[in-house]
Amino acid sequence: MQAASRIREDVARALEALGPQGAEGLIGDATRWLEGVATKAEGMLDEAIDATGRALAELGEAQGLVERALEGLDFDPYELERVEERLFAIRGLARKHGVLPEDLPALAEELGARLGAIETGEAALAELGARLRKAEAAYASAAARLSAARKAAAADLDAAMTAELHPLRMERAVFRTDVAPAEPGPEGTDQVTFTVATNPGAPAGPLNRIASGGELSRFLLALKVCLRRGAEDVTMIFDEIDRGVGGATADAVGRRLRALSEGGQVIVVTHSPQVAARAERHFRVEKRVEGERTLSHVAALGAAERIDEIARMLSGDVVTDAARDAARALVAG
Repeated sequence: MQAASRIREDVARALEALGPQGAEGLIGDATRWLEGVATKAEGMLDEAIDATGRALAELGEAQGLVERALEGLDFDPYELERVEERLFAIRGLARKHGVLPEDLPALAEELGARLGAIETGEAALAELGARLRKAEAAYASAAARLSAARKAAAADLDAAMTAELHPLRMERAVFRTDVAPAEPGPEGTDQVTFTVATNPGAPAGPLNRIASGGELSRFLLALKVCLRRGAEDVTMIFDEIDRGVGGATADAVGRRLRALSEGGQVIVVTHSPQVAARAERHFRVEKRVEGERTLSHVAALGAAERIDEIARMLSGDVVTDAARDAARALVAG
C-alpha cells in the first residue's frame, strides 16, 4: 500500500508535466509563436507548425491515458493507517490470549461456542437435571430389585449351607448371609457378608475372621458345592481344600468330594491320605531338578502304585506293610 502511494504520486507529477503547466503549455506557446511569423517566413515554418500540431494531438492522447491510469490508482490515503492499526490490534490480541495471530479465528470460534453454552446454560442445566433425576429413579428401582433378589438368594443359600455343613462334621455351625444397606455404587446399595458362628453360644462374625484354618476350608467347600448347583457341567478344582483338617474330619471332606464328583468332574490337589483314598483316579505330582531346570512331572498311578502312595502319605518316606494295610483299608472304606 505504501508502494502504491508512491506510484500514484509519480503518475500525478507526470500528468502535471504533460498538462497546460508543462509540455502542453510549452508546445502551445511554441505553436502560436511560429504561426505569428509564418506569413513572413515564406513557407519555411509550415512543416514545423504541422509537427507541433501533431505533437499536441499525441500529447492529448498521452494525457488521457495517464488520467485513466491515475484513476485506477485512486485509494483512500487513510486506509494504510487503518490497516496498520488493525494489524497492531490483532498482534496485541494474539499476545493477550497466548496464540499465534493466524490461530485467532479458531480461538474466536471456541470462545463463541463457550459463550453460547453460558447463555443457554440455564436450559441445559434444566435438561441435565431432568436426565439425572430419571437416571436416579431408574437406579433406585434396579437397586431395589437387586436387593430383593439378594435377600431371597441369601435365604436359599443359608438353608443349603446348613444342609451341606452336616456331612462335613460342622452340624453345630451356623452360617448366615448378611445383606446390609451400603453406599450406592455400581453393584447396588447392599453390603453382603458371610457370617458364621462355629460353636453354640459363640458370637457370629465375618467368615474370614471367625473360622479357623480347617473350618474355613470346610466352609469354602460347602460354599462351592452350594454355588455349583444348576451348573453341573462345570469342572471344579480344589487346591488343598482339606488344609488344617485331619482324621475323621479329613475323611468327611474326602467323602463329600467323592459325592460331589458323581455330578461332575472334580480335581483335588491334596496331601491328605483320607481325601486321596476317596478319589476315582490318582495322579502323583513330583518336582525334579534336571540340569539347571526344575520340572514338574505328573504320573497316573495304577492300583498298586496308588496303595504305595497313600501309604507314603500316611507314614512318610519309609513305607511299611502296616502303612500299606492302612492304605488298603482307607481305599476300601
